[in-house]
Amino acid sequence: MEIALILSAAFGAGILNTIAGGGTFLTFPALVFSGVPPVAANATSAVAVFPGYLGGAVGFRQELAKFDRKTLIRLTMVTLAGGLAGSLLLTVSSNKAFSVVVPFLLFGATLAFLYGDNFRRWAARRSRSVKPFGSVGLFFVSVYGGYFNGGLGIVLLAIFTLWGMSNLLEMNGLKNGLSFALSAISVVIFSMSGLVEWYQAVLMMIASTIGGYLGAPISRILPRPLIRLVIAFVGFSMSAVFFWRVIV
Repeated sequence: MEIALILSAAFGAGILNTIAGGGTFLTFPALVFSGVPPVAANATSAVAVFPGYLGGAVGFRQELAKFDRKTLIRLTMVTLAGGLAGSLLLTVSSNKAFSVVVPFLLFGATLAFLYGDNFRRWAARRSRSVKPFGSVGLFFVSVYGGYFNGGLGIVLLAIFTLWGMSNLLEMNGLKNGLSFALSAISVVIFSMSGLVEWYQAVLMMIASTIGGYLGAPISRILPRPLIRLVIAFVGFSMSAVFFWRVIV
């Protein structure tokens, strides 16, 4: 039952990440409910969805090539620094402390997913007052991404809009490239810290890769509002469940 749970969650996460994002809402709770401690579950979940970021970065290599090389290297280094800080923060977090924070992280990530478009429109109105390709905001978002990956892509797109970017393909290319760099450093740190449950991680990587491949044809069939509704239901439900676990 536990194997079936994590395989189903990883498969669904691969589909969701390909279509709209939000796969963490499935993989992290599934690992916790299968008996993996919260901190290890978060680390294992990050490893499980890592191949998807690699595929996305490779798929958008033409868009990434349009950026100035020095700017791209600087942004990558800032992302790596933030991801390193967030990942190290997770390694020193106790399961009890992380369990208290999780409901709020899940709830915030769900809101970010639902209102990401509104956030980007607000950011577009503010873009003239924000320095293009700034490092401070990216660093703190990367710290969050290293600590808890949920909703990272949505927040990154909002930051890019603040920078004045408008080409969605280039924004998605940069998002996937930086997400891959952040996930790479997280995987290294989590592996060295012994937090990853490798048996579950390998099974979930295979399932999420298959789900990601099937996500494209499925996205052509399912209406977008239904997908958003499913992710919102899962996100808010999991937030409530984890909050209940804390108070009980």
